[in-house]
Amino acid sequence: MLADVPPSRGGVLQPAGGTTVFMQIIQGKVRDKDLLQSQVERWRTDVKPGAKGYLGTTSGFTPDGQYVVLVRFESEDSARANSDRPEQGTWWGQTAAAFDGEPTFIDCATVDTMFGGGSNEAGFVQVMHGRAKDQEAMRTAGRSMEDELRGMRPDILGGIVGWHGDRNFVQAMYFISEDTARKGEQEMSNDPQMDDWGQMLDGEITFLDLPEPEFD
Repeated sequence: MLADVPPSRGGVLQPAGGTTVFMQIIQGKVRDKDLLQSQVERWRTDVKPGAKGYLGTTSGFTPDGQYVVLVRFESEDSARANSDRPEQGTWWGQTAAAFDGEPTFIDCATVDTMFGGGSNEAGFVQVMHGRAKDQEAMRTAGRSMEDELRGMRPDILGGIVGWHGDRNFVQAMYFISEDTARKGEQEMSNDPQMDDWGQMLDGEITFLDLPEPEFD
């Protein structure tokens, strides 16, 4: 559309494989859920058809009432072109009223994927905000362990991470269900690799759970 939980939830699972996709994350506290949902439907019917380069959206509400959206475009240029469309501006002007205050926008020109990216079959999505001590070292380590992780965590359907600013990342993990995700996290909680990942992080992780994710 372009328009804190303690870090003990199973660790950060970094995706592998760089892409040329541009991703924007929008999140904020919602005060009028009905307005927001009607505006999302209107975007899909009235604005989306003219959004060149648009690839898809993952969105959902957290249990505490935040709305989180991950929007993917083929390139930053296509995302900017969509943002500059008059109908997009009009739509966002009406949609912003659904939020309690100004939502946060994060632009990610560097995007990695795990297992080919996100999955529309996911019954649970977890979004994580964090910062790496060494961005390239973390990306390299993620690529090297993808095959092993596939065998260890069958509950994971895919993942996507966008990098922004100084070593900051937003990562979305797509799971079969919340129950399978929690079970998998518990089984890996004592795995030495989780300690290794923790050493690669600069600070704590913020988790945003989407128990009823939507996909476009």
